[in-house]
Amino acid sequence: MTRNRGFTLVELLVVISIMVILTAVAAISFNKAQISGRNSRRKEDMRNVQSAAEQYYMLNKVYPINTTTAWMGLDGQMVLQQFPVDPKNSGGYVYTTSTLSTTGYCICAQLEGSNSGNSTNGSCDFAGATVNDADYFCIQNQQ
Repeated sequence: MTRNRGFTLVELLVVISIMVILTAVAAISFNKAQISGRNSRRKEDMRNVQSAAEQYYMLNKVYPINTTTAWMGLDGQMVLQQFPVDPKNSGGYVYTTSTLSTTGYCICAQLEGSNSGNSTNGSCDFAGATVNDADYFCIQNQQ
């Protein structure tokens, strides 16, 4: 009698099924990690804009009102050369500004799918926002 050396159809199907399941789990985890990384970048970008706005205020005694051009102090010091771009679509952030004037500002960036912001809407409504339902990360003047 000769013995066939090989895998049975059932063994091959089991191995393929395991590989498909592992690939699906890895893809989901990778996608969540990418979203988390992009949201972290958005929050850091907002903090950098806030820092630049406060520095602009210290130099000029007013807040900048333009979100499309560079911010410079009256002495010519560059505060913010250009606004950061969204890490997902390489375009500019879609800023929602509820108040943007020489005496104050509030700028929000919409986060992707994680609900880890500090505002439930883009109008800088910090009251009542919880980690489970906040879709926007907003910054406002500190002065």
